[in-house]
Amino acid sequence: MYDYGKCEICDTPIVEKIIQQDFWLKDRLIVIENVPAGLCPQCGEKIVNAEVGEHIARLITDADRIDKAPTISVPLVRYEEAMAV
Repeated sequence: MYDYGKCEICDTPIVEKIIQQDFWLKDRLIVIENVPAGLCPQCGEKIVNAEVGEHIARLITDADRIDKAPTISVPLVRYEEAMAV
């Protein structure tokens, strides 16, 4: 287990969790699952250690891997200026 220390935003001890992390690359949303990360239970700040960050960088630059990965669909909701009540 990695010691993430305290959150730089709210000074709360950070705990290790397994998360999904998303990245926008050009016009594509890439979601990486099972990422070990530090998560602040107070404000939600997320951080990864250098080793995990380097591995993520390799994953998101591997175009062949991304092209072969399964895809998911996500809801697309339009923001409306005035909501009817």
